[in-house]
Amino acid sequence: MNVPLLDLKGQYQSIKKEMDEAIAGVVESQYFILSPEVSSFENEVASYTGVTRGVGVASGTDAIILALKAAGVGEGDKVITTPFTFFATAESISILGAIPVFVDIDPNTYNIDPQKIEELLLQTQKHNDAERKTIKAIIPVHLYGQCADMDPILEIAEKYGLMVIEDCAQAMGAVYKGKKAGSFGLAGAFSFFPSKNLGGFGDGGMVVTSNEELAEMVKKLRVHGSSEQYIHDTIAYNSRLDSLQAAVLRIKLKKLDSWIAARQKIAERYNSAFSGTGIKTPVTGEGNIHTYHQYTIEVPDRDGMLKYLGEKNIGSRIYYPVPMHFQPCYRDLGYKEGDFPVSEKACKSVLSLPVYPELTEEMIEYVIDTVKKF
Repeated sequence: MNVPLLDLKGQYQSIKKEMDEAIAGVVESQYFILSPEVSSFENEVASYTGVTRGVGVASGTDAIILALKAAGVGEGDKVITTPFTFFATAESISILGAIPVFVDIDPNTYNIDPQKIEELLLQTQKHNDAERKTIKAIIPVHLYGQCADMDPILEIAEKYGLMVIEDCAQAMGAVYKGKKAGSFGLAGAFSFFPSKNLGGFGDGGMVVTSNEELAEMVKKLRVHGSSEQYIHDTIAYNSRLDSLQAAVLRIKLKKLDSWIAARQKIAERYNSAFSGTGIKTPVTGEGNIHTYHQYTIEVPDRDGMLKYLGEKNIGSRIYYPVPMHFQPCYRDLGYKEGDFPVSEKACKSVLSLPVYPELTEEMIEYVIDTVKKF
């Protein structure tokens, strides 16, 4: 049996008629850039996440960059985030000339540890208050499909006068204490990369916010800093969500909650089957509804299991094998091995298994049996 890590062909076949009609509609209109399809999708995502504005951009990476820039983060500023994330989180900070400052993660949820954020701020304030004042924002990453512990993060941000920009790339539909990911901070940044729970037919992203000024600035930044044609107020970007992606994503957004429910049922099956085996199954944080963008386990012989699953034709992947502070481009930040032990341990022991709605009963059982045999 072959069980891929993700089966986008299966997803497409399940909604092929609607998708083909939506794409054909855009092609017939010949309106490919910033069309009514885009504005409708922006409004639908804003409504879904519980904010007032959505601004479509070219990728999830651009969503972080434009949200930070619109919020005023720039050269020499510092932004607190996690070392256990996809590279785009830290990269987006650096592209603006700002400096990522890493804080370790919670060992159960793998999300940034609020207590460690405050410890860093207290230590920095104690030794160098001027340096503390260069810290302008926090980017919590809602990893694997559940939100970071936002209540204490927001309290810390308010206490120290910091902005919060949420990296929601893996968390569309995730809920924390009754509110959806993207609705907590000044802004949230979403990715519509094809593998996401809400994924397009290429790259795409969105900034969501209830701050009108920030939304208008992101709209300007995505079109070369222009608020009227051929008049450019600032040096900016070409970063627009195109109409074809919006049309595809509008169809998928209607299916998202049912797809999440299917993922949750599969995760429950895995949790039950792996109980008592020595496998550490995902831990859902207090107040969270997990969407299982990834079903990530922790095992002692991770590399051995990765190889074994591959031999048995089961797709699995490591998210993520190298923490940010070990990346070659961040050597000059001065971090060393042991600075973030929880993140470093996770990089050596986590493994993600297939968890998508198109998995059949036989495929689920095959994954369970194979993992347990190893």
